[in-house]
Amino acid sequence: MKQKTSLLRNKGVQSLLASLLCILVGLLVGYIVLLIINPAGAGEAIQTIVKNFFYYPSAAARLRYFGNTLVKTAPLLMCSLSVLFAYKVGLFNIGAAGQYVVGAGASLYFALGLQMPWFVCLIASIVAGALLGAISGALKAYRNVNEVISCIMLNWISLYLVNSLLSNVKETASPYTLTLSSTNPGAILPSAGLGELFSNNQYVTIAIPLTVIVAILIWVLLEKTKLGYELKATGFNKFAAQYCGMKEKRNIILTMVIAGGLAGMGAGVFFLTGFEQWQCTQSSVPAMGFNGIAAAFLGGLNPIGAIFSSYFIQHITNGGAYVDKTMYSAQISDLISSLIIYLCGFVLFFKTTLTAWLDRRAERRMAEDRKGGEK
Repeated sequence: MKQKTSLLRNKGVQSLLASLLCILVGLLVGYIVLLIINPAGAGEAIQTIVKNFFYYPSAAARLRYFGNTLVKTAPLLMCSLSVLFAYKVGLFNIGAAGQYVVGAGASLYFALGLQMPWFVCLIASIVAGALLGAISGALKAYRNVNEVISCIMLNWISLYLVNSLLSNVKETASPYTLTLSSTNPGAILPSAGLGELFSNNQYVTIAIPLTVIVAILIWVLLEKTKLGYELKATGFNKFAAQYCGMKEKRNIILTMVIAGGLAGMGAGVFFLTGFEQWQCTQSSVPAMGFNGIAAAFLGGLNPIGAIFSSYFIQHITNGGAYVDKTMYSAQISDLISSLIIYLCGFVLFFKTTLTAWLDRRAERRMAEDRKGGEK
């Protein structure tokens, strides 16, 4: 019993339980919404969203579409790492969306306009995102400009600059950029045989294992290194960090540089698969950066947890595409995702409540033991 109690006190276990509770309640509320819209197909619709690629009867088709889900999970994971890394250091990087945009612009322009190989394009996406992050970091460090404000403004500046830049490498008859396969196949990330595991899915590349490795490295950096300790200490109290001899301004800028680089890399590992083209007329920032916020918090602000939360969010998002369109909108999966995200705000409440319940339980047990000893 004591072992079970100590396990429940573990912060990682509490975060896991809280996330699972958010998912279950979110799915339940989503099901209730489906019942309100059209009760006839609610059960089948919620099953379809949860099933995603299991919707297909053929094993080959399931594998192929599972691969597509993983392809979209990779950039989402990078954006979630960007958000959680900054958050660990006391910064809210809502600019992951803009950093993702400049990463896409840099990788595609280097690939289509400059005909560079994939690794140069990927490095360009990381550098572009890092530079944009550095601007917000410098404004915060030297002028105390709230990073949320500067990031939001940079998101839109980035979008229109990238639209203008990529207009130079777009198709003549459409607003979309040229395809990598026809323009510069060398810019496509290598598959390394992974595509064959998913029914010869050409879009499954080294991006998937690469992002998982990055997540592990971020965990090591934050939890096992001196630099990670200094960065987190700066986030807790920059004045105390300064008093202890830490360079708080450098740490703030470095944090945003790393966070920006992660989001920029997310765009690189996605667009360099050739899975999607950039639309040069789009007037809204891609949702990937904002979805990264959801994945970060659902994963308990842990890089390893972000791997699973990113996959889950992308899984149900893709599952919404298979919902019966005569009854429901495909965006119903986005609604369920948003419900789960909203419930993530109660994770701290859940953990606090659980800890308080364990404390009361321990006190009662101690009181019973004292009574037993007196007898």
